[in-house]
Amino acid sequence: QVQLVESGGGLVQVGGSLRLSCAASGSIIEINAMGWYRQAPGKQRELVAAITSGGATNYADSVKGRFTISRDIAKNTIYLQMNSLKPEDTAVYYCTQARPGSYPPSFDSWGQGTQVTVSS
Repeated sequence: QVQLVESGGGLVQVGGSLRLSCAASGSIIEINAMGWYRQAPGKQRELVAAITSGGATNYADSVKGRFTISRDIAKNTIYLQMNSLKPEDTAVYYCTQARPGSYPPSFDSWGQGTQVTVSS
């Protein structure tokens, strides 16, 4: 069974940085598309960044130039480096993994989330 565990969230001031980690077990990230979603209170969950099994990346317009998704295949872990953080980045961030071979990617495995709070 696939398990995804996020870590690295916390409280940061405007303009600061955080790096989120997602450790995967029960699957190999090299053969799965993976991504980061976030959800703020009262708002829908939105896809922030994704990385394909081939290593291609994509980002929401709101975070382009500020966030970077990456992976460490040896550690079976993906990361989200978040720079120049803004109050509107405050949300619970979720790691997600797509069903292998799905196109467009169907993200059907989820972590429990990690809270990111950006103070103004």
